[in-house]
Amino acid sequence: MDTSAKIFVAGHLGLVGSAIRRRLEAQGYHNLIVRSYEELDLTNQQAVHDFFAAEQPQYVFLAAAKVGGIRANDLYSAQFIYENLMIECNVINCAWRYGVKKLLFLGSSCIYPKLAPQPMKEESLLTGLLESTNEAYAIAKISGIKLCQMYRKQYGCNYISVMPTNLYGPGDNYHPEDSHVIPGLIRRFHEAKKQGLAEVVCWGTGSPRREFLYVNDLADACFQLMLLYNEADHINIGTGTDMTIREIADMIAATTGFSGRIAWDSSKPDGTPQKLLDVSKLHGLGWHHKTELKEGLKIAYEDFLKRYQ
Repeated sequence: MDTSAKIFVAGHLGLVGSAIRRRLEAQGYHNLIVRSYEELDLTNQQAVHDFFAAEQPQYVFLAAAKVGGIRANDLYSAQFIYENLMIECNVINCAWRYGVKKLLFLGSSCIYPKLAPQPMKEESLLTGLLESTNEAYAIAKISGIKLCQMYRKQYGCNYISVMPTNLYGPGDNYHPEDSHVIPGLIRRFHEAKKQGLAEVVCWGTGSPRREFLYVNDLADACFQLMLLYNEADHINIGTGTDMTIREIADMIAATTGFSGRIAWDSSKPDGTPQKLLDVSKLHGLGWHHKTELKEGLKIAYEDFLKRYQ
């Protein structure tokens, strides 16, 4: 992938896309193509065709997606499945139609069955029922994997799929209700500290276990896989370790300086009991994460403070 190659980073303003863009720029790639949602609606088939016809990108990082936490996935399930399916279908089909050399599709660890054996191997896909609270998003992401595989099978396209674990870091969404767990808790604990509250109430029991990966590490893995990985099967990206939501809440409270009590509302859903990825395939290629959670949370909180202010 020559540094002068035309590379389309779809979703460059989001958490993942912005990190991939930073990684490419740091490596000297200077011919990046980016479009905001206002400039290009990826759910609009004609608009995507017109864009590819005009720009003729050689490589594509498909990081654009409609994303959110448990509440958003549950409330807006029709939007989540429709918008993500449309984005994937439009971009992947146009990548084939306009001769893209290689495409990397970003999925999510929620593609795996709710009760998949832990840690979850790539082979666990489609072996059981999905977690109901994010079923719509998971089905869309599974469809993206299959689209890449079928375009490879029928047309010989070099399209690869990567499945990251839970992500956090600079550029995250800190919406008070629709964000993922780490950015949501960063905002909640920060505001509680600011307001002098004695208690913060968190959703669920705090017992589910989750794995977290700093987004710059994900971007590095995606860059390396774009250069080295050419297989039809998807590949997991994570750290290989997890912790309970209670433990992560305690760590975030300490990071933000909140010293009050943390209460748990067990009437709210927990989601999947455990989501730990088996990353032995990725480790076998020589890639390991670099940023430990304590360090990453500090950077994420600094990012929040800049953007929150």
